[in-house]
Amino acid sequence: MLLVVGVYLVAGNLVNQAGGGSVSLAKGAVPAAYSSLVQKWGNLCSALNPALLAAQLYQESGFNPNAKSPAKAEGIAQFIPGTWATHGIDGNGDGVRNVWDPNDAIPSAATYDCQLASYVKDVPGDQSDNMLASYNAGAYAVIKYQGVPPYAETQNYVKTITSLEQSFAAPVTRVDPSQQAATAITYAQSKLGTPYLWGGNGTADQGGRFDCSGLTKAAFESAGITLPRVANDQYNAGPHPQRSELLPGDLVFFSDDLTNSRAIRHVGIYVGGGYMIDAPRTGAVIRFDPIDTPDYFGATRVTEDGAKALPTTV
Repeated sequence: MLLVVGVYLVAGNLVNQAGGGSVSLAKGAVPAAYSSLVQKWGNLCSALNPALLAAQLYQESGFNPNAKSPAKAEGIAQFIPGTWATHGIDGNGDGVRNVWDPNDAIPSAATYDCQLASYVKDVPGDQSDNMLASYNAGAYAVIKYQGVPPYAETQNYVKTITSLEQSFAAPVTRVDPSQQAATAITYAQSKLGTPYLWGGNGTADQGGRFDCSGLTKAAFESAGITLPRVANDQYNAGPHPQRSELLPGDLVFFSDDLTNSRAIRHVGIYVGGGYMIDAPRTGAVIRFDPIDTPDYFGATRVTEDGAKALPTTV
């Protein structure tokens, strides 16, 4: 969420620079209502791209335009009222700056990002990291510490968004080693935000909801691969890459007993950058989660050509 920022900049002509760029969004990664906005405004400046902006919006609100935090951050981009009053823009030209309207809030987030990037452009380090840190902790903190400040929240904010970035970007070449993996990931991305349902297979009578293994099964069925229904059976559906060998599309598994595959209780689809898409639990929605947790059990590669790329066998 946005914290109070001590230095403000005038938008100037940044608003008129939004346009095309070389980074495209992965199909289905961003809700259709916002995809064109994110693609357009994500190319506003060199420190930003559509995938990075999408990851930031996802981290801020999960693409929820009605989100409101305990710190009173509001809308899809989680502006606090004071920052919105100074930096909110009329993105859709209707004469109103509305923090709850993504047509205003998404352009405002991109414009504000680029303003902050401009202000910290002389600070050492990665310009996108410094921009994100400024969005979270304030440009003054980035300037003071000459880089991402030593605040746990801010460091995690930057790491999370930059890791998620690749999950929102369309690959510039075929996803190796399997187009089937790309298809499964695209399917799972299209279900982001869907509420969890224990035993859910995504059927109409279940409101299109899934549990963890129901999601992975449906995702790979969309790519022509049939998986067993439950997570511990899915673990045995192919060879097992090491953590260092993981590729997008690998199934990743979690267990409270790291010595017993039959005790596996959760599965997700790896998307790169240390993250998976998964249906976590009752009360949660399909989302991105980190895989490097104490209960990480291992992984399975279920695509045929992907399996050939591994030195291991079932």
